[in-house]
Amino acid sequence: MAPHLNIVPSMFVLLLLFISASKVQSDAFDVVAKFGAKADGKTDLSKPFLDAWKEACASVTPSTVVIPKGTYLLSKVNLEGPCKAPIEINVQGTIQAPADPSAFKDPNWVRFYSVENFKMFGGGIFDGQGSIAYEKNTYENREFRSKLPVNIRFDFVTNALIQDITSKGSKLFHINVFACKNITLERLKIEAPDESPNTDGIHMGKSEGVNIIASDIKTGDDCISIGDGTKNLVIKEITCGPGHGISIGSLGKFQNEEPVEGIKISNCTITNTSNGARIKTWPGEHGGAVSEIHFEDIIMNNVSSPILIDQQYCPWNKCKKNEESKVKLSNISFKNIRGTSALPEAIKFICSGSSPCQNVELADIDIKHNGAEPATSQCLNVKPITSGKLNPIPCSSPVPKTPSATA
Repeated sequence: MAPHLNIVPSMFVLLLLFISASKVQSDAFDVVAKFGAKADGKTDLSKPFLDAWKEACASVTPSTVVIPKGTYLLSKVNLEGPCKAPIEINVQGTIQAPADPSAFKDPNWVRFYSVENFKMFGGGIFDGQGSIAYEKNTYENREFRSKLPVNIRFDFVTNALIQDITSKGSKLFHINVFACKNITLERLKIEAPDESPNTDGIHMGKSEGVNIIASDIKTGDDCISIGDGTKNLVIKEITCGPGHGISIGSLGKFQNEEPVEGIKISNCTITNTSNGARIKTWPGEHGGAVSEIHFEDIIMNNVSSPILIDQQYCPWNKCKKNEESKVKLSNISFKNIRGTSALPEAIKFICSGSSPCQNVELADIDIKHNGAEPATSQCLNVKPITSGKLNPIPCSSPVPKTPSATA
């Protein structure tokens, strides 16, 4: 039985939460007026921000931390709960990270930890100033990459609403959601150059009841990447590109990964990306399970691999290429997906030989190749269930002995 996507009730609870909180006069903690912050782009915001947070978090009535318009330098801040009442952050200004990657000794810049009944809004910008990091972030330089900070982390956050915030120039992932429950990210703007490595727009894992809505994501890696333990996720009305598309995974790289289940991705537009709707798992390595994944009503514009299941994911040829993936994929659908493919191979299902994909559905697909050749479809270790108009014809082309690698 498919897991119940309990999205409408969770969003309704959030709405009631913030309506009820707004009825009580909230205490305002202005980092400039009350805590001496300076919007000069030079003076560190860390202490005023943290002091304002601590006072607001200790308040027994709803409270708001205000960061007024202006440009602020922020070295690092760790904002911890639990708080005694609902808490908000109204970010109106631009917050900049140190441009030099050596200023960071761990992958944290702005981190929210163990917070419940939280809202962040205001139209502000978190600018990671990542251009120097992009030049040095190579596969061989893994120690360097391990210290690069995520722009915004949400760890163990429950009942949260993040609206109208921009993340730009992150040195690594823009937003990381870990072990969260009932968190909605809405009307976000995420920006990084298309050549920036490992700058996933939103990455999540071990979280339940996440909603990502009406957001614009331009980055150098996955617009949205979905890690293990993600359940009951809704992604809708996303514009993605440039980047690597919207991806489940990669999975199977590490031991004891938790199942991914109950994912619905709909009403999205994906443009000029290397992939579109994708599931990726490593060959060999470790087991796992992915089920109830549904991509619906998606427009592809000049996408290299619009529809892709890749169970031979091996981006740097550093994997067990002669072994089969141990991650089990089942109950997956791609419906009403249309547009154009930059390469002839518009649909590729490269499934595991030891654990073939089960119950993969294709319905109402119309993807044309931008070039002179017609679009094609490849299938390995899967027999898709088909209905409606289908272009290209499913499984109409042979799979190469060595399928092309995807980023």
